[in-house]
Amino acid sequence: MEDLLWVQGGRPLEGEVWLPAAKNSVLPLLAATLLCSGPVILHGVPVLSDVQQSILLLQALGCKVSRQNEDLAIVPPTQPPCGTLPAGPVRAMRSSVFYLAPVLHAAGRVSMPMPGGCDLGPRPIDIHLDGLVKMGVRVAWQQGVLCLECPPRGLQGADITLRLPSVGATETLLMAAVRAHGSTVLRGAACEPEIGDLADFLRGCGAHISGAGSPVVWIQGADRLSGTEHTPIPDRIVAATVAAAVAGTGGQVTLNRCRSEALGPVLEVLRNAGCEICPHEGGLCIARSGPLQGVGRVYTGIYPAFATDAAPVVAAGLLTARGASAFEDTILENRFSCADGFLAMGAQVRRSGRALEILGAGRLRGAEVKAQDLRGGAALVVAALAAEGESRIGGLCHIRRGYADIAALFCALGGSLGIAHG
Repeated sequence: MEDLLWVQGGRPLEGEVWLPAAKNSVLPLLAATLLCSGPVILHGVPVLSDVQQSILLLQALGCKVSRQNEDLAIVPPTQPPCGTLPAGPVRAMRSSVFYLAPVLHAAGRVSMPMPGGCDLGPRPIDIHLDGLVKMGVRVAWQQGVLCLECPPRGLQGADITLRLPSVGATETLLMAAVRAHGSTVLRGAACEPEIGDLADFLRGCGAHISGAGSPVVWIQGADRLSGTEHTPIPDRIVAATVAAAVAGTGGQVTLNRCRSEALGPVLEVLRNAGCEICPHEGGLCIARSGPLQGVGRVYTGIYPAFATDAAPVVAAGLLTARGASAFEDTILENRFSCADGFLAMGAQVRRSGRALEILGAGRLRGAEVKAQDLRGGAALVVAALAAEGESRIGGLCHIRRGYADIAALFCALGGSLGIAHG
């Protein structure tokens, strides 16, 4: 039997949170360590299941990885890796796609099954592959296995226009370009903070990059990158999760290390719903004492628009708001798998296509529900914190992909949560 998270709801949250390093930065950073000729230390890396899968991939490729508290030390392989990625970690997370470019540079070839991860609808990797092909890579599918091979003289710089500003493709091609021969221009690149964080790490290793975080990025390839020490940016989605929980339960919480500029649309929605948000030294403070109000229709979109990962958790925080709200995801088809769990808790919601409609103030009650994906699972926790009585949440394997210990996170703020072992 699987573990269950039990949540005794109805308690306002009070206290402060130190945000962990961003999962969406740490995973590409771990892959990028394969580009380096010397040791790398990443500071403040949370203990996530996706991080553990990444460590397994690095070890399978010959890296030595050690953890000292929250710091990870990665020593690159002394011999070129074989280029075949083990199916287990690859199928466990979509982020295994980040290993394509680094392994191509290290081994000259790479083969892997289709990456796994949450079932959020189609998320093809054709943009990644189209860019690599322009750099000279040969691509083939052989019995369900993706096989890539470098040209004899290695990857070549190219002028690449992305048909969509894909975060994953931008990061893949950035990692391909920093060790390619000649210069590369990425046009239509994604602008998320995690892109800038990867570029900062690579520049610390000696890469030549300009424009990262804007739609046009220039890269001059280098023959060799050194090791470095790097502290990843704080996790803006964990920040959104805590902020949404405060909206749902009431109370006051300080988010240390929170970059308000990276959370702009989320904070605007919560402020419109009735939350008070104030700058705090090194972060911000969010509070809610009065009733919540509906916020109308919110659309997710490409950064700096409202982040798709934040949509389920913020929706969960507004389930008891007076008046209607709706969250429509323009990025992913199956973003609101948490809707059935919300209904089981008594929320007045309706799922319509890519949208979750909150029809009015529901009186939430504890229920037994199951997470179907990472952010939907976190949303169920947020809803359970605001509900009357006890909830039991299954599918913790999904939640653990992005939250090191979500029970401890909210217990430190006065919540009542724990793990019931199966």
